[in-house]
Amino acid sequence: MGPQVLVPLSLFLMIFGIVYLIYSTRNRERLALIEKGVDASIFLQGRGNGVPAWKIFVVNLAFLLIGCGVGIFLALLITTYTSLDDDAVYPSIIFIMAGIGLLTGFKTAKDLDKE
Repeated sequence: MGPQVLVPLSLFLMIFGIVYLIYSTRNRERLALIEKGVDASIFLQGRGNGVPAWKIFVVNLAFLLIGCGVGIFLALLITTYTSLDDDAVYPSIIFIMAGIGLLTGFKTAKDLDKE
């Protein structure tokens, strides 16, 4: 069994372990609350309020892709008009602009949630 098999197998086991831990902990917390006699309606609080998750995802994805596109364009301009190395400029500008795009998407999603 080489590393070609161990890496995907360990990745799958890690993801499975995290999901199992989340669900088992949530189940234990709920059982403890039910044993204390707390009303089960507290499990449904917070649902149905605010903006749907898919809208926030779409806004963040849109700003991420816009940031990547602007980053590629800026990197092209920088490498065309300067003597900087292409191998360093492209990834750095793309990541910087993608980060700025995600921050902008976060601010926009927060403003959507206020409405």
